[in-house]
Amino acid sequence: MSLFGVAAGMALRGRRPILEIMFGDFMALGFDQIVNGISKFREMYDDQVTVPLVVRAPMGARRGYGPTHSQSLEKLLLGIPNICVVACSECHDIGALLTAAVEDERPVFFIENKLLYGRPNRRPEDGHIGELAVRESGDPYAALTFSATDFTEGSATIVTYGGMLPIVLDAVTELVLEHEIFCEVVALSQLVPMELAAVLESVARTGALVTAEEGTLTGGLGAEIAARVQEAAWSDLRAPVQRIAARDGIIPSARPLEDAMLPSVEGVVDAVMAIEGAQR
Repeated sequence: MSLFGVAAGMALRGRRPILEIMFGDFMALGFDQIVNGISKFREMYDDQVTVPLVVRAPMGARRGYGPTHSQSLEKLLLGIPNICVVACSECHDIGALLTAAVEDERPVFFIENKLLYGRPNRRPEDGHIGELAVRESGDPYAALTFSATDFTEGSATIVTYGGMLPIVLDAVTELVLEHEIFCEVVALSQLVPMELAAVLESVARTGALVTAEEGTLTGGLGAEIAARVQEAAWSDLRAPVQRIAARDGIIPSARPLEDAMLPSVEGVVDAVMAIEGAQR
């Protein structure tokens, strides 16, 4: 896509362009320039240039937009070195994340779930959002950790990001009210390079991990998170990692079929309950 080439050229000339792809699905049209140019220029030219551009990419479904306008394709960026992928959620300071992205010397892909555009920004007040205590990492692209027990106990850590966060928080509420099961939630904003300090800290308390993402299951971010947590904290895990994601297939336009394709509150609850069953 020529827009990626124009943005890259502007960045190489010292500007800080912000490129908006109206639907993140069409980011795939620029993959040659992303993979073979934007991500490589700094190293190819011996660190004499930088490419400080931001690509805003609305992603996600639940709007009935159909197969080519509803995907969550951020996992396709996972294996590309020298870029940064940031996903905002309704509980993050979205303005601060975007400012950090513009000031970053790397190419930053800023993932915005479409449902965020119609939701209020729910920021922590006095360390809480509703009944949940919240800790925020000090990183420019912060991770948020939620707990209903002030971080004293938990049956599992659920790691998620972006538009999946409200679904996961609804599942956590159901687990508390219906089953008296308390979980911690880690909402990442920096997806690439993967920074899992908050996840490892939470897993050390809970001993179990669930990953939740809206993209398809195979080759997802959840798989990489699971692998890294098992490498770094195998002895902390007392049950197999559970992964929640969309089914491997295209997203239908009809809302009932779309809902059946995508991860749900019930799916998150079932994953935690499976861990509890394994624990028993």
